[in-house]
Amino acid sequence: MRVIWLTEFGSPSVLVPGEAPDPEPGEGQVVVSVEAASVLFADTQARAGRSMAPFPLPTPPFVPGKSVGGLISAVGPQVDPGLVGQRVVGSTGGLGGYAEKALVPAGGAIPIPDGVSTADAVALIDDGRTALGFIRLAAPKPDEWVLIEAAAGGLGGLLVQLAVHMGAHVIGAVGNDAKLAVVREAGAQALNYAQPDWTERVRELTGGAAVDVVFDGVGGEIGTAATSLVSSDGRFVVHGAASGAYTDTAALAARGVTVLGIPQMIAELGPLMAELGAAALTEAAGGRLRPVIGQTFPLERVADAHAAIEARTTVGKTLLMV
Repeated sequence: MRVIWLTEFGSPSVLVPGEAPDPEPGEGQVVVSVEAASVLFADTQARAGRSMAPFPLPTPPFVPGKSVGGLISAVGPQVDPGLVGQRVVGSTGGLGGYAEKALVPAGGAIPIPDGVSTADAVALIDDGRTALGFIRLAAPKPDEWVLIEAAAGGLGGLLVQLAVHMGAHVIGAVGNDAKLAVVREAGAQALNYAQPDWTERVRELTGGAAVDVVFDGVGGEIGTAATSLVSSDGRFVVHGAASGAYTDTAALAARGVTVLGIPQMIAELGPLMAELGAAALTEAAGGRLRPVIGQTFPLERVADAHAAIEARTTVGKTLLMV
């Protein structure tokens, strides 16, 4: 079968099309004939050799890729053979997704509801459950002010939709003017954090009030600037570092701000992640959650997909179509 090998850590050019034997399902596993696979920011970091704690880096060569969607084509021992032919989305556990066929735990293969495309399901399975989890932890209330960085990204766009549906006043911050329309279409106010006075613009929109919740997916200078906007009894959620560095939140904790992130979500919601993934698909089937798939690439062009994500020119979710 066709796969993408990561031959060594480095630039996108280390992602090389190749071949590998078809996977054989073990006990409790299914084989998914992949129609679509997600390309995550975390994938680009791992390819470059940067570990995203608490997840260790595998040793090259390996086939990257986590979330896939398609038809179950084979099942392993102790798995219902009636699952063959079912359209599902699921996680490989971190490796093997950039391929024509991938192994997924049978218990984590989530049926895709009617009315939801396989591509939309793949776009939702990671970011959808993460967004639902962080919304549950931060619990924005009606009429609270919520600032969401990288608000036109895969995760950021879903956070905008969820916070708007909860009745919050949502400000979506993006890195260039071309992405402003995506945020506005989701019902939020939008601004460009590449402008030097963007924090003053936030204060203008809130009428001088502090922000109650910040979802920080950028880090670096942008995340640090956002720390000055959150109220002393607010919540600051660190979920990404698109700038290359996570925001230092030590001063926030000293102010009494509740700081949340991946470790807190794993600790409090880890056992519920499969349930949250299914909930995201249900929300999509009901028309209440809509992933933005900004760009797709054929499997062999995965290096171009990584380069686009790193250049921060992408909008919404990036998928490989197999």
